[in-house]
Amino acid sequence: QVQLVESGGGLVQAGGSLRLSCAASGLTFTYHAMGWFRSAPGKEREFVAAITWGVGATDYADSVKGRFTISRDNAKRLVYLQMNSLKSEDTAVYYCAARGSAFRGISESAPEYDYWGQGTQVTVSS
Repeated sequence: QVQLVESGGGLVQAGGSLRLSCAASGLTFTYHAMGWFRSAPGKEREFVAAITWGVGATDYADSVKGRFTISRDNAKRLVYLQMNSLKSEDTAVYYCAARGSAFRGISESAPEYDYWGQGTQVTVSS
């Protein structure tokens, strides 16, 4: 059974930083592309960042490029989202996701991900 568990969310002032973590179990982590998505009240779930399997090429939404960094530690089965220069518009529930098939590339589309965490709240106060 695949499980993804996010942590690291919280309340931060605008301009501050947070690092989200996602712990994965039940899959051969190294071989699966991972992504971060977010949902804000009244908005659809949107792509934030993704990282390929293995060495980890990355992709970012334009809204976070240059401020957020996705990375992975395959030995620890963790994927991270380092968020710097946070803005009030970054306030959302952040979800970790995994592509179900091994060796698939990056996708910005939520339906391409088969497994999801429960989400962690990030609130940025202005």
